[in-house]
Parts: sequence; structure tokens; C-alpha cells
Amino acid sequence: MSRNIAPSPHLPKATLFSMALTSGLAVANIYYNQPMLGVMSGDLGDPRVSDWIPTLTQLGYAAGLLFLLPLGDMLERRRLIVVQFLALAVALTLVAIAPGLVALAVASMLVGTAATVAQQIVPFAAILAEPERRGAAIGSVMSGLLTGILLSRTLAGLISSVAGWRTMFWLAVPLAVMSAVLIQRSLPAHHPRQPMGYGKLLASLGKLWINEPVLRRSALIQSLLFASFSAFWTTLALHLAEPPIRLGAAAAGLFGIVGIVGVAMAPIAGRVADRKGPAPVIALGAIGTILSWAIFGTWSSLWGLIAGVIVLDFGVQIALVSNQHAIYGLHPEYKSRLNTLFMTTMFVGGASGSLVAASAWHRYGWTGVSILGGLLPVGALAMSLMHWRPGRAARVAR
Repeated sequence: MSRNIAPSPHLPKATLFSMALTSGLAVANIYYNQPMLGVMSGDLGDPRVSDWIPTLTQLGYAAGLLFLLPLGDMLERRRLIVVQFLALAVALTLVAIAPGLVALAVASMLVGTAATVAQQIVPFAAILAEPERRGAAIGSVMSGLLTGILLSRTLAGLISSVAGWRTMFWLAVPLAVMSAVLIQRSLPAHHPRQPMGYGKLLASLGKLWINEPVLRRSALIQSLLFASFSAFWTTLALHLAEPPIRLGAAAAGLFGIVGIVGVAMAPIAGRVADRKGPAPVIALGAIGTILSWAIFGTWSSLWGLIAGVIVLDFGVQIALVSNQHAIYGLHPEYKSRLNTLFMTTMFVGGASGSLVAASAWHRYGWTGVSILGGLLPVGALAMSLMHWRPGRAARVAR
């Protein structure tokens, strides 16, 4: 018998804050190593750290998206989140004590896998909120998650420069435990309506993808936008080192602080999606992303980069919140599996964007990256406009 709780007509702000905070703390763990790779390589005496560790952390995250995220539709959701945070604390401890590359590689994969707990929290917000407030709730939680992504590199760079790279991971351990305690105390229990075995759960992913055109469309649109987003962050440090800017790679992490201006728009985008439907906000996000690359390609100063990154983060994040709003309205009992397919597709898009952007940089420089980054959201805009019916948008979302 189902023991599901009903959506809360007034999801408390304190609960939303707890979800936003813990999701940001969770996802930050997969980015801590990026600004510390040089320090880590020197400490372990192995230059392969720079090649292996960020890649294996991301692969661990991809595995967690595919194999752990569907568990939210199978197990009691609050307990699953708590256990995954505790597992994350253990994985972080293993990273902090790793004596060499092999141990660090295994531990980093485990950190990536466990850090997908952030994506267990986002659909929980959609479950707890009433349909007409779903976008605002998702936007609030996503603002925390995105802030964690943007600030993680800056924080890790500062701490590692003062106290070493292991200190950053030691500090992350109690933060993960604190997150588990906060989730246990602030969120209600939630049991799946129709629990099924793990094998059937994974097998249902293919059928869900085939049968849900809204899911496919939202996932593909966001994958194109995230590919554009990743193209920028992959090549930013290289571009900063060139004239006329000539800044060191450490300056790239500080752009995360600038990006928070765009992230602040996520809750507003959610509220607009609640009233007007997600389609117009997704289109606006794609337009903003295109505009950001027009700024990057034509305004070749530090101020141009600052203005562009604000517009880029604004565009990508409001589209992300609105696409999630759209998919979470499809099946109340499938939210974790919907998120699995959506986030995995988006992650593949981001990885592809990074790969192609690196190639474009080596062949054509910043101009080539700017053209690539601008073309990707054009495809996303075309897909969003192709299926937009203004009069039906809000009804379809619900």
C-alpha cells in the first residue's frame, strides 16, 4: 500500500533552502579536483593525475546517473538520499587519504558516483510542491545546485593554495555528513507508488524514452545548450592566457562568482514557467545562449567575457529549470527515471561539447570556439520553436 505524502500547498522555505544547500554541496564534490590538479600531481609525484582524475570523476558521475538515479522510484526517497550522502563522505575520506594514483582514481570514481545524490534531491522538490508551484520549487533547488558548481572551483583553488589539496577533501567530509543529517531532519519520508525490481526499473528506461516525446525533446534541447556551456568553460583558461587579456589559469575559477548573477534568475524562470508554461522560457534561454556567444566573439576584452558569462549562465540555467519543469509533469511515479534519462543525455551533450570545443580551439582558436558555441543553441532554439504552441504551453506542463 502506498504511503506517499501529498504535495505540500506551501512547501516551507526552510525545506527548500535545505534542499538547495545540500544539492549544491553534493555536486560541488565532482569539481573540487579541477583547479587542484597541478598541486595533486606534484604531491603524488605522478603527472598522470591531470589526465586521469577529472575524467574518472566524471565517468563515476555518469555511472551514478544511469545506475543510482532510478533507485528514487524504487526505494524510500529520504533514506536513499541520506545513505548516499554517507557513502559520499566515505568516498571523500578515501580521496583525502589516497597514497597514490590508483587509490586516488578509484576513490574519485566513487565520489563522482555518490555525488549524484544531488539529482535525487531535485525531483523530490518537484514531488513535494504543488503542480502550479513546481517550477518555482525546482528553480530554488537548482539555484543552490548551480551555485555549488560555480563556486566549487574557486573554493578548492583558494583552500589548496593555503592548506593543500587533501584539506579540501577533509573539509568536504563533514559537509557531506551534515547534509545527511539536514535531509533526515527536514524532509518527509516518501515511498514509491508502484515499487518494482531493479532489473525492471532499468529496463523501463528504454520504453520511457521511446514513449515520451516531451522527454526526448527537452533532453536533446538541454544537451545542446549544455554542450555550448561546456565549450566555454573548457576553453576559458586557454583564452584568458592569450592577449589582450593575459591572465593565469587561476582566474578562470573566479568567473564562477560572476556566473552566480545568472544563476540568481533560476527561481524567477521557474515562476514564469509555472504561469506561462516552460516553452517560452526555454526559447528565451536558447536566445540568451546565442547572444552570449555573440558577445564573446565580438567583445574581446575582460569586460566582454564578464558580460558574456552572465548572459550564458542566465540562458542555460533558465532553460534547464524550464525543461525539468516540463519533464517532471509527465509521470508522478517516474520522476527519478525521467531525471536519469534527462541528465544522462545532458551530460553526454556536455562531454561532447568539451571534446569538440578543444578541437576547435587547437584548429581555429577562440573564433572557432565562438562559432561552435553559437551554433549549438541555434539548434536548441529551432527544436523549442518547432513544437511550441503558445496557447497550450501551460496546460501541457501540468
